[in-house]
Amino acid sequence: MFMYFSGLMSFVMKRKHLLLMLLSLEFIILSLFFNLFMYLSFFYFEYFFSMVFLTMSVCEGALGLGVLVLLIRTHGNDYFNTFNILW
Repeated sequence: MFMYFSGLMSFVMKRKHLLLMLLSLEFIILSLFFNLFMYLSFFYFEYFFSMVFLTMSVCEGALGLGVLVLLIRTHGNDYFNTFNILW
């Protein structure tokens, strides 16, 4: 749980660059995967669900990197404040 909360605090505190936000989100997902793996191994369950979770997290990481490349190509930097499509 310490890994999860440290990733959450880094996500909240490092909101200037999109790359730092994506790295902290990946750290949160890795901590959730580790907790899921420990839970499944503690109760002697199958590890199939953990592989599905890992596959979805890889897809999320690829989507985040695609958004990062698009943001750098359109705006020239990865500052999150310049990404103002909603305003």
